[in-house]
Amino acid sequence: MELAAIYDSPLGPVMLASDGDALTVLRLGTMGETNTIDAIDSIEIFRITRCWLDLYFSGRCPDFLPPLKPCGTVFQQRVWQALMEIPYGETTTYGAVARRVGCRSAQAVGQAVGRNPIAIIVPCHRVVGSDGSLTGYAYGVEKKRHLLQLESCYRLTVAG
Repeated sequence: MELAAIYDSPLGPVMLASDGDALTVLRLGTMGETNTIDAIDSIEIFRITRCWLDLYFSGRCPDFLPPLKPCGTVFQQRVWQALMEIPYGETTTYGAVARRVGCRSAQAVGQAVGRNPIAIIVPCHRVVGSDGSLTGYAYGVEKKRHLLQLESCYRLTVAG
């Protein structure tokens, strides 16, 4: 059974979903979810995620991760794991991620990045165009810019 809760962030509501043990979805905004719980702290995984998000949105790098279980293909999982390796406060390019996962196509990586079901924690916002431009973000470039400014990394510093 999928559980859902809403976290109120500086970017607006954030929808969290869980299988009860791990976070399966974190997306900015809501899609009219009706099965959300009222008290985010009533479920352990949501309490842990709220703590992580509170730290993150206060401008600090959390030193822990909630249990995560993003659902995707083997290739997507490899890309999302590579995203997790981008240090807080740094950015990288789609091409660099492609090289890291052994893929020739930055476009294929871009598609996998765009399907990331756990935004912010799996930091797809840290991937930028080869010229440092803020290309593509499922939630809009302004939110991507806000997240990068929060991490003080709105500059091209290629990791990996």
